[in-house]
Amino acid sequence: MTLIMEIGIYGLGRFGSFWASQLASFHSVRVWSRNKDRSTPDGVKRVSESECLAAPVVMLCVAISSMEEVLGRVSRHLTPGTLVMDTCSVKVYPANLMLKLLPPEIGILATHPMFGPDSAVSGIAKLPIVLSPLRVDEKTILFWRKNFEEMGLEVIVMSPKQHDEEAAFSQGITHFIGRVLGQLNLNPSIIGTTAYKGLLDIVGQTCNDSWDLFVDLQRFNPHTAKMRSKLQDAINLMLDRFESIELPEDI
Repeated sequence: MTLIMEIGIYGLGRFGSFWASQLASFHSVRVWSRNKDRSTPDGVKRVSESECLAAPVVMLCVAISSMEEVLGRVSRHLTPGTLVMDTCSVKVYPANLMLKLLPPEIGILATHPMFGPDSAVSGIAKLPIVLSPLRVDEKTILFWRKNFEEMGLEVIVMSPKQHDEEAAFSQGITHFIGRVLGQLNLNPSIIGTTAYKGLLDIVGQTCNDSWDLFVDLQRFNPHTAKMRSKLQDAINLMLDRFESIELPEDI
């Protein structure tokens, strides 16, 4: 097992709470949230903001749209040598902010755990986490790669740009389709096929996340606009092809 680390989780929303509970099985985890009503996960220590930021590793579990404000607030409180990781579902935007707003003596490893409380309801084994090294040495990268692999995760190393290009046509389209299907108020059916049940699972997993997360995924990934345009073109093409079919009059 890798060295046990002191990790500060900054933000205790739905994902932050889930991620803190997962990390607590392997490391010593302290958390801070501005919302005092948030419950503290088992095995995790609730601390002040300054105590959280004093950890040698700080993981930011905040909304994508909050990153600039959060980084501006915390940057002056971090100790030189601290390693900061974000957990945003897009990577180019937060990566650029961290490089711009965090002092040069602060290490930066961008991450995207590609799962959450719903998709990991049966555990995180074999689920992917993306690492995008920004301001870290090879030793640190290897340490965290090994750590996440020991947690059972599949580690994928790629640049923020490559991540966003891929995610726009995987995660971005999944959340978009899930929200569209959610507008139909679909219900379970006794004759529902496996494929139909899969669609309901997509609706459940995507619509359980906050509307703000959905908007942030679409707004802060520069490639999702192209995805939405292609999706709309494909839908229009299928409608045109179907409407051009001559059906028998008795149907």
